[in-house]
Amino acid sequence: MLKKLILFLVLFLILPVNAQTVLTGEVTYDVDSARKELLENPIKKLSPQLVAKYLTDSENRENLGYALQGNVELKDRTLAFFSDGTYAVMYDRDKYHVWYYSHEGKLIYAEEKTGLDYPYKSYKYTTMGELVNMGLRVSKEETFIYSPNGRLIAHWLRENAYDEDGNIIMQRKYAK
Repeated sequence: MLKKLILFLVLFLILPVNAQTVLTGEVTYDVDSARKELLENPIKKLSPQLVAKYLTDSENRENLGYALQGNVELKDRTLAFFSDGTYAVMYDRDKYHVWYYSHEGKLIYAEEKTGLDYPYKSYKYTTMGELVNMGLRVSKEETFIYSPNGRLIAHWLRENAYDEDGNIIMQRKYAK
């Protein structure tokens, strides 16, 4: 009987404390921890049949017009424009993929995401299926991008991409 009473008291004292424990906060990464996260799991392969559907941007002229207007959030898609003249399209009907096009509307890269909630991983491929880079998207404002062998390519913070030495290497129009 004494054992049951002690067990009851222990459970009574411990359970309410645990039941009220709530973990909050964000996951933070640095260059090394982001690299480790990306290299831990095997790389996925992108479907060639899916890529074939997006080899040309049928809305190229329209998308470039939106670039001039500074409009990136559209009814059915989100656009990103880069300082090297390329742009990216993510369709609302499939937010797991991002399509990167030349200024002329020819597909250069296809990216596949592992999730939609931060943080998530992404893998960017050429149209022939070769892995170009892999990224860890920490938040809307921050992304780490690495080469297939784990070398840091860029650390995006808002509209600027930085190299390992902190130099700006590329910019984008960024929707806040």
